[in-house]
Amino acid sequence: MRIRELLKLYAQRKIRPREVVEECFRKIEETKHLGVFISLDYDGAMRTVQILEKSLTKKLPPLYGVPIAVKDLIDVAGLKTTAGSLFFKDNFAKDDAFVIQQLKKAGAIIVGKTNLHEIALGVTNNNPHFGPCRNPHDPKRISGGSSGGSAVAVATNAVLAALGTDTGGSIRIPSALCGVVGLKPTYGRISVRGVMPLSWHLDHVGPIANSVEDAWIVLKVISKHDVQDPFSQRAPLREPDFEKFPKGIKVLKVAGDFVSKADERILKIVDEACHVLKRLGAVIEEKPLEWLKDAAAANGLITQTEAAAFHRERLKDRPELFSDDVRQRLMEGASTSGVDYAQARKVQTMTKHNFKQLFSQYDLLVLPTVPIVAPFIEGENAVEMARRLTRFTAEFNISHLPAISVPFGRVDNLPVGVQFVTKWWREDLLVQIAHAFERATREAP
Repeated sequence: MRIRELLKLYAQRKIRPREVVEECFRKIEETKHLGVFISLDYDGAMRTVQILEKSLTKKLPPLYGVPIAVKDLIDVAGLKTTAGSLFFKDNFAKDDAFVIQQLKKAGAIIVGKTNLHEIALGVTNNNPHFGPCRNPHDPKRISGGSSGGSAVAVATNAVLAALGTDTGGSIRIPSALCGVVGLKPTYGRISVRGVMPLSWHLDHVGPIANSVEDAWIVLKVISKHDVQDPFSQRAPLREPDFEKFPKGIKVLKVAGDFVSKADERILKIVDEACHVLKRLGAVIEEKPLEWLKDAAAANGLITQTEAAAFHRERLKDRPELFSDDVRQRLMEGASTSGVDYAQARKVQTMTKHNFKQLFSQYDLLVLPTVPIVAPFIEGENAVEMARRLTRFTAEFNISHLPAISVPFGRVDNLPVGVQFVTKWWREDLLVQIAHAFERATREAP
């Protein structure tokens, strides 16, 4: 079911929030072997249900009675924010994060906190402290991370939408591997107040959903300027026209050595996606963008260095409490020189400049979300996997551009995601194109 459909049923009194929440928790129980949630809040959800059922009117708020899961990096008052780490296993949030405040105002029902790669520093979601979050299409494979629990919660239809965070691809990667939609907005579009930081200059909050429109509905709700968040920016959010494909769109398909290491079958699916866009009316060109390699590397360095700064005392006092791969990356970040960090920030500025020039000629970039299908949980090097799986996503964190992963096609019977990227603050254009693509490919393989 989609959000719009659910609200229609509520308005017609054909279903009640209580029934929806009961079904939600039934599905959560049914899929608990996948390791999706770290904590659940049935009592809190039912308290919200009581309030909602007393206030049912013809004009419903945009998320009335919609069950939503929240990555366990985001504060929900009264619940633990563990960040998937032993350091925070008893860390109860006193207040709601700004985005949670907006969800609650819109009538959403928070059902629980989802599993993640420890402190969000990784992409496998193989968490040794709370157990791995497994791929619903093959439980022997990773869900992707670090927002893996949120993606699986949506993919299993336990909730209609979820919140994730994205510092190097952590919304888009698990969305692609689990076959759902993941939207990373422009940096500063959504407040990060009340969200445990990984990298102050790269962190984004965004929605994961089963459709582009549902992701947009959640994005609209949480896209409010937060005067108390120094990273929040005031920018208008335009309404997309979901009824038509924008005319005269110029699309650049990223080519060359940068994408050549991806699975050939995934590259073929991206070709097919471009054919769909062309049928819709887009003009497609191909061009190598080899400078993206430097951007991805710089994003990784900034992430590790700023993560080490935030966790400095914990890394110094009790490093053994971190999982092996997270500790390794934090130590690498702690040993990064100021010269190297300054160079990475210069690359960030140059990357933004390059994209500014690029988007003076094109409206949209198309490339794979990830270079491979979901790998097996066992036997993978988590540090190396982080570098590999963020290859096509990290560039859009360091540049602060909005990007969306849309499921399209399958390889080895596993989902594949196609990634669309557009210019800053044009989420409306991004979702308009992605929605038209999604509608045109519903019967795609």
